[in-house]
Amino acid sequence: MEDAPSLGPRKTFAALAYPNYRLWFFGQMTSLFGTWMQSTAQGYLVFDITRSEAFLGYVGFAGGAASWIFTLYGGVIADRVPRRALLIVTQSLSMLLAFALAVLTFTHTVSPWHIIGLAFLLGIVNAFDAPARQSFVLEMVERKVLTNAIALNSTMFNMATVVGPAIGGITYGLLGPGWCFTINGLSFIAVIGALAAMRFGPHPPAHRDRDRSALKDIRQGLRTVVGDRRILGLICLLCGVSLFGMSFATLLPAWAVQVLGGDALTNGYLTSARGAGALLSALFIASVAHAKAKGRYLTTASFVFPIAVFVFSFTRTLGLSLAVLVCVGAANIMVNNLANALVQTLTPDEVRGRVMSIWTLSFFGFMPLGALMAGSLAQAAGAPTAIMVGAAGMFACSVALRLLVPELRKLQ
Repeated sequence: MEDAPSLGPRKTFAALAYPNYRLWFFGQMTSLFGTWMQSTAQGYLVFDITRSEAFLGYVGFAGGAASWIFTLYGGVIADRVPRRALLIVTQSLSMLLAFALAVLTFTHTVSPWHIIGLAFLLGIVNAFDAPARQSFVLEMVERKVLTNAIALNSTMFNMATVVGPAIGGITYGLLGPGWCFTINGLSFIAVIGALAAMRFGPHPPAHRDRDRSALKDIRQGLRTVVGDRRILGLICLLCGVSLFGMSFATLLPAWAVQVLGGDALTNGYLTSARGAGALLSALFIASVAHAKAKGRYLTTASFVFPIAVFVFSFTRTLGLSLAVLVCVGAANIMVNNLANALVQTLTPDEVRGRVMSIWTLSFFGFMPLGALMAGSLAQAAGAPTAIMVGAAGMFACSVALRLLVPELRKLQ
């Protein structure tokens, strides 16, 4: 019975027993409510200004282009400097960018190109923030609860996904997008305060290889990934999710208006439905983090996800779209979380930041290409066709990985 899932609250929320992780959890969750309000409002604002699916893709592309340039170097920095200090800097910069977008909106000077430019700057910040944030988890908890902590990270992310977009849609409709961006800026105070309040004892974690060149450090991280077929397979799976599987998310604003005949509130509902499914899935993963079946769960979810997205491409009513998006969100987060946890489990501590920067690059680097492809295809052939093509591409990736790296299914 060792592998049987347990849904007891003590195991589901095991990482919250660590004081630093509790600070992180509640501070970051508060910030994420604002982040999702801004993300939802920003996507709808771009579509409202341009009425162009292609511009939705341009914004996603701009946000990820910076990742290609800076993320691997961000991983080097995450292995060299105190990660908490680095996160305070990146979160503060993200706050300033949110306030900048709010000012442009309140003064009625915002244009699609402003939003694209700010998305690019935020992408630079995220290139340094994401590797540090991913590898920071093991500084807050012990390795035995790492998978649980990663799942709880996703739980707070998706709790915000459920509530944030809906509140963002309501705020957008009642007060305008500027207030969504302002609230997001203010929400960063919570996570910055939480980071500042953490205590690590007299011996903070060591950060190695300060005297080596950044290029050598990057090569070491790449060798670690290429040298382990399992890590490489997991990162390739994430590339497929980002390039093909996330096309539906890029096109949700267009779906809300053109397919469902709705508005900003409809867009918020769609994003919240996706988040509800993801939240349920994240809680499930947290509950079974101790079980030795992660590879089987991951393999199953990698096929369920594209099938659910394919089904979504045929929905034409709000109720059915919401129901299917719950399934899409659940399968999507199971793939992302389990792959993340398994990569971190397989990665040596001394290269964790660099390996997680490659992980981040796979996610934030391929997603803008997928967004650009989805937006362009939707402009030419319609959003349903674009989403259908993305689902087919993701399914093909899952099949290829199952055949080429069958050992992933056996990972525990």
